[in-house]
Amino acid sequence: MSTLVLEVQLDSTINYLCTMNSTTLHIKNMVCKRCIKVVGDEFEKLNLTIQELELGKVTVATQLSPKQIEAIRTVLKDNDFELILDKKSQLIDQIKTIIIEKVHYSQNALTSINSSAYIAQELGYDYSYLSNLFSSTEGITIEKYIINQKIEKVKELIAYNEFSLNEIAFKLGYSSVQHLSGQFKKVTGMTPTNYKKHQENKRKPLDEV
Repeated sequence: MSTLVLEVQLDSTINYLCTMNSTTLHIKNMVCKRCIKVVGDEFEKLNLTIQELELGKVTVATQLSPKQIEAIRTVLKDNDFELILDKKSQLIDQIKTIIIEKVHYSQNALTSINSSAYIAQELGYDYSYLSNLFSSTEGITIEKYIINQKIEKVKELIAYNEFSLNEIAFKLGYSSVQHLSGQFKKVTGMTPTNYKKHQENKRKPLDEV
């Protein structure tokens, strides 16, 4: 790809991303609080003023040039992140970010009862469209992705050894310990009790769930 073609494509993307005197960028694999700090530090090194910084997204107080976009892309790649410029890819990453925030960093985890309505409301799209887009791209349903994230959170809480299974079930919105245990075994192949005894079965990074 020549430099000229790259700049034309980036210009088209920038026009989409920019609003007045700011630019919002979506970033893949930005799934933890440490990730927020790393991205913030890298943007400061590029002399970019951050207006808003959260999981999966950063807004800077300027319209970015193709050269700046390319510099951002490079530093993100160096830190195992990825700049998302395609609209559908952005939506999928936003779905994942919403789920990760609710399951891992909120007091009230998503449940099968309200997850679809919550995600649709947050993104302003019909849930059936988001569900079909997610499934066709990721190869699993949103519901299955939520379950996988909740199981990773269960593993984390088991490792802390601070809560009983009853307390963990309550925290993550399960109707009972039996419900949690059944789902945990279906995903991992073992019960929570057996997992606790064999914690060499390592947890997965959130961006690989």
